[in-house]
Amino acid sequence: MDFNLTEEQELFKESVSKFANRHLAEGRLRRAHAAEYPFDVAGLMAREGLLGLTIPVSSGGVGGSLMDAILAIETVASVCPRSADVIQAGNFGAIRVLAEYGNPEQQKRFLSRLLAGKSVISVGMTEPDAGSAVTELKTKAVPDGSGYRVTGSKIFTTHGPIADVILAYVRFGPGVGGIGSVLLERDMPGFSVGKGGSFMSGEQWVTLNFDNIFVPEENVLLKQGGFKKQIDGFNVERLGNSARSLALGRYAYEEARQWATTRRQFGRLLCEFQGLQWKFADMRIKLDAAQLLLYRAATNAQCGLPRADETAIAKAYCNLVGHEVAGEAMQVMGGMGYSDDSLVEYCYRRTKGWMIAGGTIEVLKNRISESVFERRFSQRAGSREAL
Repeated sequence: MDFNLTEEQELFKESVSKFANRHLAEGRLRRAHAAEYPFDVAGLMAREGLLGLTIPVSSGGVGGSLMDAILAIETVASVCPRSADVIQAGNFGAIRVLAEYGNPEQQKRFLSRLLAGKSVISVGMTEPDAGSAVTELKTKAVPDGSGYRVTGSKIFTTHGPIADVILAYVRFGPGVGGIGSVLLERDMPGFSVGKGGSFMSGEQWVTLNFDNIFVPEENVLLKQGGFKKQIDGFNVERLGNSARSLALGRYAYEEARQWATTRRQFGRLLCEFQGLQWKFADMRIKLDAAQLLLYRAATNAQCGLPRADETAIAKAYCNLVGHEVAGEAMQVMGGMGYSDDSLVEYCYRRTKGWMIAGGTIEVLKNRISESVFERRFSQRAGSREAL
C-alpha cells in the first residue's frame, strides 16, 4: 500500500501553495476576524480552478476527485485558514448534492454563479425542534397546482445570511420516506429572514422563514424518498468538515512549533523542555493518524460518494484531534496563542464548531457502532429494540 501522493497530486499541491502564498498570505488575520464572506477570494479561486474540483466537467466543474479538494483545503489552510472555507463552499455539501442529483436545467440555472464564486448555496436542515434528529423536521411541501407550497423555518444555516439559494430539506409526506428537498431562492415571495446571532467562531446565522412559498416543479431537487440520497451527498460535506478541522489543527501546531523554536524562558528555548517535546510528539502522532483516516475515506469513495462508516470515523477523529491540537498549541504559546493577534485562538474556536456541525461526535459514534454490530439502533424515546 502506497501512502505517498501521486506525482500529479504533488504538482497540484505545489500549484495551490504558490497561489495561496501569492494571494492569500497577506490579510489572513484580517480575513479571519471579518464577518463578511470573502467573495474576493472566491473570485480568485474560481479563476484558479479551485471551485468545482469535485464536480463533473459536464456540469461546469473541473472533474477532479475528493482527494483533490481535500488537498486544496489543507494547502490553502496552511497559509490562510479562513480561505479554506471557500474551498469547502465550492466543492462540498449543497453544491455537490446539486451537481450529483440536480437535472441539467437546475445545474444550468444555479451552478454557473456558484462556480464563478459570485454566490453561495446553503443547506437548510436544522430546525428549532430538529437538530441531530433531522428526520423530525417539520417544514412541509404541500402540492399546489404545478408546484408545492412550502412552510416552515430553518436555523443555524451555514451561509444563511448571504446565500442566494437554499437547498432545503422538506417533508412531502410522513416518515423518513416522505423527506426530500427543494431549491428555495431568496427573492421568492414568502421567504424572509428572522432573528439571528453569531457563533463562538464569529460566523453569523439567521432564522430562515418560509411562509407558504410557492415552489415550482423545476425547483424540486429530490422528491419524497430522496432522504438517503441527500445523506449520501452530505457525507461529502462531512469530509470537507473533517479536512478543515484537521487543517486548522495542523496550522495551530505549526505556529506553536515555530514559537517553541524561537521563544526563550528560563534561559532556554521552549523546545528544549521535555514536557513540551512530549506534547509535540503526541500532537504529531494524532495529526498523522487523523490524516490517514481522512485520506482512506476520500480515496475509497465509490462514484465520488464516500462510505458512511469511513466518513463517520474520519470526521469524529479529525474533529477531536483538530480541536485538541489547537488547544495544546494555544497552551504552548501562552498569552500570544490566546490573543487575537494570533490565528491559533481562531483555529481553536472554529474547530470546536465542527464537532457540532455536520453530525456531532456523539451521533457519529452511534453510526460507527451500527457498522460494528451490523444493525441499526433506534435512539428514539420508548424504543427498546434495534430497528
